[in-house]
Amino acid sequence: MKKKKDVISKNYLEKIPMRKEGIDWDKNEEGKVTLHIKNVGLMNKIAQKLLKKPEISHIYLDEMGSFIWPLLDGKKDIIALGELVKEEFGEKAEPLYERLAKYFQILDSYGFVEWR
Repeated sequence: MKKKKDVISKNYLEKIPMRKEGIDWDKNEEGKVTLHIKNVGLMNKIAQKLLKKPEISHIYLDEMGSFIWPLLDGKKDIIALGELVKEEFGEKAEPLYERLAKYFQILDSYGFVEWR
C-alpha cells in the first residue's frame, strides 16, 4: 500500500492554476519574484495601528517559485508547468510533481492562486 503523501492525484496535476487578480508582484534583476500582498480587513487594520504591522507584506519566492510564478497564465496545467520546470532545472527539480503539488497547495492556502 502506498503512503498517502507518495500518491498525487492525476486530477490534481491536471488543474490549471492562475495568479489571483489583484496581487502585485515584480521581478528583480536576478530574476527573483516578490509578491506584494496588501493586508486588509479589520484585524489587519488593528494590528497596523497597535502593533505597527505593515500595510503590505512582501513575499520573496525562491528560484523555482520565481520561475513558475510568471507562467501562471490560466492556460497551462500543473503537468505542463512541470515539463517547463524539468527543462529549466533538470534533476535539481526532483521529486518534481511532489514539489509542485506542495508549492500549489501552499499558494492556494494563502489565496495567491485561483483555479480554472
